[in-house]
Amino acid sequence: QVQLVESGGGLVQAGGSLRLSCAASGSIFRIGVMGWYRQAPGKQRELVATITGVGSTNYADSVKGRFTISRNNAKNTVYLQMNSLKPEDTAVYYCNVALIGTGYLWGQGTQVTVSS
Repeated sequence: QVQLVESGGGLVQAGGSLRLSCAASGSIFRIGVMGWYRQAPGKQRELVATITGVGSTNYADSVKGRFTISRNNAKNTVYLQMNSLKPEDTAVYYCNVALIGTGYLWGQGTQVTVSS
């Protein structure tokens, strides 16, 4: 069984930075696309960024130039470096991993709160 463990959320002032991590562990055969999504109170979950196994990235317009997604394939880990944070970035952030031949897996979520 595969598990995703997220870390790195917290409270930060506007303009600050945070780095999220999501590590996959367990019976992993092959991982495809890894990504981050977020859900603010009263809103739908939305895509933040994704990264393929060869490093191709995709970002939501709202985070382009501020957030950077990366991955370490040897550690089955995906990261999200968040800079120049804004209050509107406040949300629960979820990692999502495509397990080839199995399906998608979600992390438990980590709270990011940006104060003004």
